[in-house]
Amino acid sequence: MPATAVRFITVRPRPTAVVARTTSWAEFPSLWGQLLGEVYGFVRGRAELATGTGGELWQNVMFYKDQRPDVEVGVLVTAPFESEGSVVASELPGGEVATAIHRGDYARLGVTHDAVREHVAAQGRELAGPCWEIYGHARPDPSEQETEVFWLLS
Repeated sequence: MPATAVRFITVRPRPTAVVARTTSWAEFPSLWGQLLGEVYGFVRGRAELATGTGGELWQNVMFYKDQRPDVEVGVLVTAPFESEGSVVASELPGGEVATAIHRGDYARLGVTHDAVREHVAAQGRELAGPCWEIYGHARPDPSEQETEVFWLLS
């Protein structure tokens, strides 16, 4: 597998529709699908919030505020909106980040996160704590899936 290319860039905040939860790493794999389902139940009736077109209207996001983890699971949206029930308006942070593209199986996302953290340390930089993933649209072949990984820098 080729080395993961890590870049330092500046990003703007991006609005999201999410369900926020404090959980554990052991519980999270069985929880995120339920949280994402709640968000889709909300956004499906609000096409004006969609960031895509056709059958791919939404890009999923997982925002990890810390490594406890305090998480926000949801989708990118075009603008803030009025929260309803457990679905709230939030945003991915803006600022300088270290980022890389993960290609392939979601189960191996940790490898890309490790590569980003190692690159940041090797460059003498510090992580601020929060990190997030923006998922590309699902592909029939899992090896073609792309997920953007971001770590906010101090």
